[in-house]
Amino acid sequence: MVNVVFLHPDLGIGGAERLVVDAALALRSKGCKVQIWTAHYDPDHCFSETKDPDLPIVCVGDWLPTSICGYFHALCAYIRMVYVALFLIFFSGVEFDVVFCDQVSACIPVIRLTRRKKKVLFYCHFPDQLLTARSSFLKRLYRAPIDRLEEATTGMADCVVVNSQFTAGVFKRTFKSLSSVHTDVLYPSLNFSTFDTEPTELDGLIPTEKSFVFLSINRYERKKNLALALEALKDLQGRLSGDEWKKVHLVMAGGYDERVPENVDHYKELKDLSTKLGLSDSVSFLRSFSDKQKISLLHHCTCVLYTPSNEHFGIVPVEAMYMRCPVIAVNSGGPLESIADGETGFLCDPQPACFAEAMEKFVKDPGQRQGMGEAGRERVLKRFSLDAFSEQLYQYICKLTE
Repeated sequence: MVNVVFLHPDLGIGGAERLVVDAALALRSKGCKVQIWTAHYDPDHCFSETKDPDLPIVCVGDWLPTSICGYFHALCAYIRMVYVALFLIFFSGVEFDVVFCDQVSACIPVIRLTRRKKKVLFYCHFPDQLLTARSSFLKRLYRAPIDRLEEATTGMADCVVVNSQFTAGVFKRTFKSLSSVHTDVLYPSLNFSTFDTEPTELDGLIPTEKSFVFLSINRYERKKNLALALEALKDLQGRLSGDEWKKVHLVMAGGYDERVPENVDHYKELKDLSTKLGLSDSVSFLRSFSDKQKISLLHHCTCVLYTPSNEHFGIVPVEAMYMRCPVIAVNSGGPLESIADGETGFLCDPQPACFAEAMEKFVKDPGQRQGMGEAGRERVLKRFSLDAFSEQLYQYICKLTE
């Protein structure tokens, strides 16, 4: 039996966390012994599968700061993950063959301190150095050694996989010294059984008279460009008759963590924007929704609005398509690989008018949802099944342990 340990910074409810949980479940289904180590885990803010006693979650180092006076988030994340790795190697007594780590590669040199060399698979969602702005000289000075450390430690992995062809290209352009490192694409998958449960009622979240429900699912972060959904809704209002507009509603559902100031601030910003645009009666906001709520929303909505630009992959469009829900997304990044434009949804420029034009099609021609929904379901079954994901990941693990 192969023992695999997963190292992940913060086991919340984001896309990266969904990937880690699915990967652990996939390897467990193949007979591997798995456990997830993390610097933060909250049983009240997590995916339901992590509560399974057969999927051990080990949390260490949560006493370490996530920032210093609101700054140095990256440095603190690196320190926390190095601590997790040190604890695993020197104090846990856990025996393992392979480490699967993602997001923070700084822990890889620590894993090399074991008496018998352990194999490391690094899953690159996106280069961390590209996820932050360099707006000042001091910020550039602070990030320079962190960026170099990220590149050097990523290259120390025995196997590097990425989440899309888009990310593979960015990886090569960003980490120039790693040009000889081969990167395979391992698309995130869906655990279909999670979505095959019976949807529940929405408990008044959407007014009963609303026939056209648009849904945005993303963390409350500014880089997700959630304001685009609100601005597109306002543009859509001008395209519809009064009777049509009365039937339209938007649900903004997002991952929300009170420990993260940006989540708190951006949620308020979006609420204020909806008021400013005169959309308060046509928009519902939902924070840190449950899996059951998400399934119900996807089941009842007309279309999903996916607003980030240059998204590394984006699991939400895949979830929506599996639930036979079309997707309107920005025409860049991962959605170019997951969505078939004009077949399972629409790929648009990140402009309110472009999104509104696509949204209008579903209002004017309600039957379009069913055709695109069925096409989306078929696309996910062919390209993003958990079986295909599990087999590909398991083959990587087998090669590492030969």
